[in-house]
Amino acid sequence: MLENNRFLITIDDDDEIGNNHVSTSYDTPLKNGAFDLSDDLKIELIQNHFSEIMNILGLDLTDDSLKGTPKRVAKMYVKEIFSGLNPANAPKIALFDNKYHYNEMLVEKNISFYSNCEHHFVPIVGKAHVAYIANGQVIGLSKINRIVQYFAKRPQVQERLTVQIANYLKDVLKTEDVAVVIDAVHLCVSSRGVEDTSSSTITSSFGGKFNNDQCRNEFLQLIKN
Repeated sequence: MLENNRFLITIDDDDEIGNNHVSTSYDTPLKNGAFDLSDDLKIELIQNHFSEIMNILGLDLTDDSLKGTPKRVAKMYVKEIFSGLNPANAPKIALFDNKYHYNEMLVEKNISFYSNCEHHFVPIVGKAHVAYIANGQVIGLSKINRIVQYFAKRPQVQERLTVQIANYLKDVLKTEDVAVVIDAVHLCVSSRGVEDTSSSTITSSFGGKFNNDQCRNEFLQLIKN
């Protein structure tokens, strides 16, 4: 059941939805006041909670190899792999006039990224292929990579990641002519559950001129090559 761009679920559905990688919203689910705490306080709190998780698992936190793990995990969560949750970490975007009047598609392919499945908090590893057709202005090539990495650095599902990248570029470039394809491996599929190590997942988002068969096929052929 859909309400206000979110699917309503019951408690009994939670585990099944997680195992089937269903997304509940194209917006990252954030609670009110998500950014009220400083990064330093978040690290301190996560460190304490992760210490308790390790204790429950029966690990010896006095061991030289383990005693620093809670703080390392906390810093990694806040400063690295989930840093894309905070809008303050969004890439600074500079646009340039399209002085060459280049009106064909620009394709940035094989953008490597690491994300994390929001259902099991294990890695998603893949490549993104992004294209746009300029509408007066162009974006620096490295910024496309940074946009992909910004949205990847949060708990994700691949469908949402694909749409978030596309929508962000549409908003920045003021054009609907944006295409995104993502091909990724999910460790929640390969390292647990069904334990399938050979499959990957492909998602796509096509806007504007990329809904035209000829334009879309040209893009798909370019990233295939």
